[in-house]
Amino acid sequence: MIRNRFAAIAATTAAAALLLTACNATDDAASAAREGAGSALQSLNFGSGTAKQNNAAPGTGDWATGPGRPASKPAAKKWVQLSASSAGDLNPVVVNGAGFTLYRFDKDTADPSKSNCSGECATTWPPVLVAPGGKIFVDGVAKSDVGVVKRDDGNLQVTIGGWPVYRFSKDLEPGDTNGQGVGGTWFGVTPDGQKAGAAAEEPEQGGGGTAAPASSVTLSDEINFGDPSEGLAGSGCQNVGRDDSASSLQASGALKIWSEKDCKGESKVVQGNIADLNSIGFDDRISSVFLG
Repeated sequence: MIRNRFAAIAATTAAAALLLTACNATDDAASAAREGAGSALQSLNFGSGTAKQNNAAPGTGDWATGPGRPASKPAAKKWVQLSASSAGDLNPVVVNGAGFTLYRFDKDTADPSKSNCSGECATTWPPVLVAPGGKIFVDGVAKSDVGVVKRDDGNLQVTIGGWPVYRFSKDLEPGDTNGQGVGGTWFGVTPDGQKAGAAAEEPEQGGGGTAAPASSVTLSDEINFGDPSEGLAGSGCQNVGRDDSASSLQASGALKIWSEKDCKGESKVVQGNIADLNSIGFDDRISSVFLG
C-alpha cells in the first residue's frame, strides 16, 4: 500500500511538472509574440494629426482606396491613418484616411493581440496592414492605444487597444457602416479599442434566434407574423418593397434593420423572430435591411 501511495505521489508530481512546463511554454509563446510586436512597433513612425496635415503624398497609403471602390486585396501601406470620427449611428468610431469605418472581430484576441481572420475572411474583411518602417497618423486616437501584430503571413496588422482592425469589403462609400453587427461578431472599433455603438450590445431577440447572420427575412404588415408579408433574401443591403409597413419579422439569424432606404438612417441589430416590432421601437419603420 505504501509503495502504491508513493507511486501515486510520483505520478501526480510528474503530471504537475508537465502542466507547469506546458503553462510556461504558453506564457513564453505569448511573451515572444508581445516582444515581436513591440519590436515591429518600434520600427514604425508616428505622426500627430491627419495624413493631409502631414503632407502625405497623394494616391498613397489609405488614400489608395477611394470613395465608391470596395476594399481590395489586403496590401501593406506605407502609411495608415486612424481618426476618431462618426459614421452612421456610430459615434465615436475610428475611420481610416479615406474615411472608411474600421472594425474589430470578437473571435480575435487583444492580450496577446492575435488575428483569427485569414483566407476568405480576410478578403471580406481586409486587415489594416502597414509596411515595416511605415507611418501611422493618429488623429484623436492615443498613440499608447495603437500597436501592430504580426499575422501568420508575416504582414503587420494595426491594432487599437490590442484588437486587430479591419475594413469591410461591402462598405463602398466613406461613412458606410454595413459591417456593424454582422454575425454578431463584427463591430466598429472605438478610439480605445472598444465596440462602437449601441448595437455592439446583445442583439434584440425574438424566439429561437441564433448569432449566425441571416440570409433571408420575412417582413409582415401585422404583428405575430400576419399577412400580407414580404420576403427578402441574399446578402448586403436590400430595400423593402413596401416601405415603412412591417410590424413583425421572421429570420433564422442576425440582421440589421434600417429606417431609411439604402441602409441609412437609424438602425438596429435584431436576431431571430420579432413578433411585435413596436417592442423595439421599429413598428412601420423598416425601409431596408442588411443580410448576410
